[in-house]
Amino acid sequence: MCKLLTALAPVMKEQIVKLTTKGRYAVMAMADLARHSCGNPVALAEIADRQEISLSYLEQLFAKLRRGDLVKSVRGPGGGYLLSREADEIRISDVILAVDEPIKATRCELGSPKGCLPSSGRCITHDLWEGLSHQIQLYLGSVSLGDVIEGRIAGRAGFDSRPQPEATISANAAD
Repeated sequence: MCKLLTALAPVMKEQIVKLTTKGRYAVMAMADLARHSCGNPVALAEIADRQEISLSYLEQLFAKLRRGDLVKSVRGPGGGYLLSREADEIRISDVILAVDEPIKATRCELGSPKGCLPSSGRCITHDLWEGLSHQIQLYLGSVSLGDVIEGRIAGRAGFDSRPQPEATISANAAD
């Protein structure tokens, strides 16, 4: 197994899926907005303080989120931002795409017939990485902001620090 990982490391190094700061911060800020708005506008300065994100960076992100119809702005005293619809109706994939952050695991340009190799061919693992990109998009499309703020993320139980109840075995199970 170690030999396989060592052999794949150079290929994987170029193919690792990485969500940039833009996408991560947009999701963090939207989750903060969903949690703290309670029907009232939230100032970006408050989100910036709580999430430790630069205010000017948030302003750029929220301009894109507004154009993507995920938030609406309220001007004047007590103004700020509101979600444009319920948190359960906003998918994480919507947030990431609104800030121009497609997630892909291949070096190839989306929709281009050219491959990622210098010869313009497709690498031997292209379909693997393309399938991974598709699975990531499916997952992010299945999770809403509501799921994030309410802790309804699949797989979370494995990281929960609370003790889990032991499984009970039926008396007939030994038969």
